[in-house]
Amino acid sequence: MDKKAGNVRNQDINPCIEESDASQKCLNAYNYDKSMCSAYFQRYKSCRKYWTGQKSSRATEDMMHAWEIDHGTHNIMLQRRRDGVKPDMPTAAERQEMLATVGGKPY
Repeated sequence: MDKKAGNVRNQDINPCIEESDASQKCLNAYNYDKSMCSAYFQRYKSCRKYWTGQKSSRATEDMMHAWEIDHGTHNIMLQRRRDGVKPDMPTAAERQEMLATVGGKPY
């Protein structure tokens, strides 16, 4: 397995492994009928947006913007990069602590 493929499964690098796996499991269960898995895809996109600031669909952006107004936090990786915090992505343990302080996954 090459380094990049290994990073996809590394919990300290990829904060959305659980959401990615759930999307794949749904696709497998529904014989790759994407229309049956849209909620899983949305959750994955929201996860990526929350942690990395990655651009996503307008609907996701609107949903996350509403959440940001209510909770005052988003784009964790971009904020850490701006603040000079290394590594940019919090470790899996740090993310668990962060999520616990906001009462669980906001996406």
